[in-house]
Amino acid sequence: MKTELDLNRRPAAASRSLAGLSLTALEDEIKSLDVPAKPARMRAKQLRRWLHHFGSTEFSDMTDISKELRALLSQTYHLNRPEISEHKVSVDGTQKWLIRFQPGVEGESVFIPAVSKTGALCVSSQVGCTLNCKFCHTGTQKLVRNLTAQEIVSQVLIARDALDEWPATVHGRALSNIVFMGMGEPLYNLDNVAEAIDTMSDGEGMSIGRRRITVSTAGVADKIPELGARTGAMLAISLHAVRDDLRNEIVPINKKYDLQNLFEAIRAYPDLSNARRVTFEYVMLKGVNDSAAEARDLVKLLKGVPAKINLIPFNPWPDSPYECSDWGTIEKFADIVKRAGYPSPIRTPRGRDIFAACGQLRSESIRKSAAERRREALGAPSLKGKTSRQSDKPFSL
Repeated sequence: MKTELDLNRRPAAASRSLAGLSLTALEDEIKSLDVPAKPARMRAKQLRRWLHHFGSTEFSDMTDISKELRALLSQTYHLNRPEISEHKVSVDGTQKWLIRFQPGVEGESVFIPAVSKTGALCVSSQVGCTLNCKFCHTGTQKLVRNLTAQEIVSQVLIARDALDEWPATVHGRALSNIVFMGMGEPLYNLDNVAEAIDTMSDGEGMSIGRRRITVSTAGVADKIPELGARTGAMLAISLHAVRDDLRNEIVPINKKYDLQNLFEAIRAYPDLSNARRVTFEYVMLKGVNDSAAEARDLVKLLKGVPAKINLIPFNPWPDSPYECSDWGTIEKFADIVKRAGYPSPIRTPRGRDIFAACGQLRSESIRKSAAERRREALGAPSLKGKTSRQSDKPFSL
């Protein structure tokens, strides 16, 4: 008769972390240990609770799982988070982590502490980016690769470890919101983003409500309704211009999805209402997009869309081609939008001193060719003469 666990199984050395995996992925891993399907589902749910509700990093904590299975799990897997290459804390309390997902692949996430009620973790969905938005430092880094769902979730685990916010339902927790506003374009990695959101919002695990998760896109119009249908997350649009000619220049994806196409997709987002408004992000660039006329055109563009506009003072980075609008200009712009009935808060810059503010994230990971990777695996010197942490520019933390 087959028991739950085949004790004669000889596992390989522990090589993979279970932390951050979805419930389905955990179940698949348990089944790979020759645990039958029904108990495997139950064990996966137990694991999910220990990993994502309690934040456990040791199998020995899991007292409702048999000692035999815990021993096998510990021989086959580990519960480590990805390596933290660098951790910086701003004078305003903002924290930034440079996370090494694998050698040569590093991304950044930022915790922004509460100004009023809630604090948010800004997570990355890619290392690098393909969009080349002119005001964004991340856009100067070529795409290295998409992050997996597990790697996206691991950014939440690292932040909660640092904030000592386990179990996940601790009252008054600082990390209450997730924003996909870090490195990369989330809708170009939608499968992994959707899986990560399922894990983050699981009531038996991390318990972050879907209305507390916001996904920001630069305007991948054909994926916007799908994002809403698959995730139920809140939508944010990285807008920054109200005319196609200017948006083509500073947000080049507009050449593929112009403002008309973009707003058709936005209006098709499921369940839009005053309780589920679209957030429009608008970075204030001196003499570029900050005139009173453009504020009035923005109001016209938003007609019929339940919206909130975040006005973002431009955050400079080395060799950036723009300057931040004068404060008086920003206030005048905000007043025009507000008088039209749209909330238009001016976002207080956070973490500028550690390059953690909006638009400043960038790692020094580089995409390598297959030949380059083979040479490195064989221990040969790099053809490019530099490692993944070397660059012609200073490291941009």
